[in-house]
Amino acid sequence: MTRAIDAHIHLSERKGDALIPYAQGHGLRYDLEELLSLMDGNDIEAGMLLSPPMLDNTIVDNERILALCRRSRGKLHPVLTVEPSRAQVRESLSLARKRKGEVKGFKVRLGYVPFYPDDPVFSPLYDYAESEDLPVMFHTGDTGISNASLKHAHPLNLDALANVRESLKIVACHMGNPWIEDAAELVYKHRNVYADLSGLFAVGAKYSREYVEYVADRVSKAIFFAGRADKFLFGTDYPVETYDMALSFVRRLKLYEDDFDRILYSNAKEVFPV
Repeated sequence: MTRAIDAHIHLSERKGDALIPYAQGHGLRYDLEELLSLMDGNDIEAGMLLSPPMLDNTIVDNERILALCRRSRGKLHPVLTVEPSRAQVRESLSLARKRKGEVKGFKVRLGYVPFYPDDPVFSPLYDYAESEDLPVMFHTGDTGISNASLKHAHPLNLDALANVRESLKIVACHMGNPWIEDAAELVYKHRNVYADLSGLFAVGAKYSREYVEYVADRVSKAIFFAGRADKFLFGTDYPVETYDMALSFVRRLKLYEDDFDRILYSNAKEVFPV
């Protein structure tokens, strides 16, 4: 079994969590003890915990995410979700300073919120993230709700930000799916842009097996295009994917053997201060 760090985990233990149907579809209890057991059973050394989307398109309070991590026996590390208002940015930064060393990054929900990543409202967040060498993760690509904005979720929106924030660690979540090649171009162009491989598929549809093969081929070719595997991070988007599904998917990629450890483990060690 190969050790791994999961760069993208969701959990709330709250009603109104929009990911509960995914958990039910996989037969998961979707609670902390089950998650920790699954991590142990799959040699997952650590995971980054983010707020799941809620049914009303709000987020779980970041204090809740911190509390779940403190109960995780050192396995989970908090990533604060930052909404696009001056008050929310100030609140998130205040919490990050208060929990300095505990907070491992930030998340911006592009598409779920109709803002672009280079909007000035986020400038104080980026200033702080740069000063502490913390990554900022951005939702890119398809969204879990039908009334979100794909225009704002397109990964190429990160190009303008990366052009002016060359020392900011930028993570394009979900590899911008379905714009996987565009995300690969960002990784190729910018030394500070990474992509995670979380939440690229779900099972249960008529062509789900064929779709997984299709996505694995596209991700492999995108990594070929980028010319390197050290900018891509393993993630499950738990409970959207199970560990069996996510680890099997990585092994479907057509890469050299030494690249698997990079994607599963060492790349995350470079991005997140764990």
